[in-house]
Amino acid sequence: MLKRKIQKEIADYLDNGSDKILVLDGARQIGKSFIIRYEGQKRFKNYIEIDLYEDKNGEKIFEGTRNKEDFYLRLSTVAGDRMGQKENTLVFLDEIQAYPDMLTLLKFLRQDDRFTYIVSGSQLGIALNETLSKPGGKIKVVNMFQLDFEEFLWANNVGEEFVEHAHQCFLKKVALDEPLHNRMMDLFKKYLLVGGLPDAVNKFVETHNIVEVRAAQKEVYDLYKGDASQYDKERKLVIERVYELVPSYLENKKKRVHFNQIENKKQARAWQYQAEFEYLVKSGICHEVKAISNPRFPLVESESKNLLKLYLNDVGLLTRLLYQYSIAAIMDDVKSVNLGSVYESVVCSELVAHGFPLFYYDNKKKGEIEFLVNDYDLLSVLPIEVKSGKNYNEHASLDAFVATPDYHIEQAFVMSNEREVKQNGKVTYLPIYYVMFFIPSTPPTEVLL
Repeated sequence: MLKRKIQKEIADYLDNGSDKILVLDGARQIGKSFIIRYEGQKRFKNYIEIDLYEDKNGEKIFEGTRNKEDFYLRLSTVAGDRMGQKENTLVFLDEIQAYPDMLTLLKFLRQDDRFTYIVSGSQLGIALNETLSKPGGKIKVVNMFQLDFEEFLWANNVGEEFVEHAHQCFLKKVALDEPLHNRMMDLFKKYLLVGGLPDAVNKFVETHNIVEVRAAQKEVYDLYKGDASQYDKERKLVIERVYELVPSYLENKKKRVHFNQIENKKQARAWQYQAEFEYLVKSGICHEVKAISNPRFPLVESESKNLLKLYLNDVGLLTRLLYQYSIAAIMDDVKSVNLGSVYESVVCSELVAHGFPLFYYDNKKKGEIEFLVNDYDLLSVLPIEVKSGKNYNEHASLDAFVATPDYHIEQAFVMSNEREVKQNGKVTYLPIYYVMFFIPSTPPTEVLL
């Protein structure tokens, strides 16, 4: 079984209870149902799982549920012999976005407090927008993602002791020794091929066969495309087109979305595709990086609504599309292959999974900065440059950005394949795998005013 970071939060919720129902949000096929099922069945004598997506496409037992009494009645038709008490009965409502009105019902189920509940879903941001009456303070939405690089290390029998050693090296800004660095780079490159989708990781661990890994990835990629028709049948082809274009956007010099390519309309504008982008991002199958016009802390004050970059939610999906069954492009560092978009994608996924809202900066005079995040400790903007080749010391855009007095940059990072950790002025050079330790500022336990 794959060990996941989210397990602790689920376990704490099931063991200790809460005044809110825990709702796990994330793309399909990232392991939400499996981990809830695993933790729930261990703890509750009466375990009830309802897949509302299957129900909507099948018997429709829960369609049009009006109130909590109606819900209990319908629940009794499929699990009447397991409807015990709160302390021994867990009701897991899976894929709740299939019935958006059920989100409102959660408020009343929590108030009634008859059973213990846990919920999962994808496209919850969209479903909540379609819900007339929000559940208010009765739910806690937690985002879940595919396996990040640290979880991938666990899946490959890398122990906590080594991970903690690497973490301490990161905090001290020192390098791993050569053998440990080589081990990390070998696993990191394999992560670029495999990604973090549970089915793909399991295939890799079991077989180390790239053909089987790619088959698992293709199945998920096709599922993501097919889900578009469930959301909006009229715009299905447009959503699919945008999704298919993401790898080509990343191969362009600017990497941002070109709206005129979507339907071959020269005068296309961002607002015309707002619903399509919203679907791709809120369903979790793409990550967005928003443009910044004025890179000052806090970044959200100057984000652009019309310029953005899109990344696939999983680097393995991208490398399947780019390289199919060839592993040499990544494992052997073939000089003729530019891995820039691949490295950017994995950094993007890691930062998003760790809780960073992402932005980028592009200026005709100063050039582009790939990722900007808020540094709440220094009250500054933190630029992150990603390098896939040997020229990691060359970054004119970053130098110009850091040197601009109006931006008040305190520190910057360059991530690359190089082992050495070094500092040049405000710029710190780190090995690419250290991105696994980038997390937003830890909230203090107490702040006195």
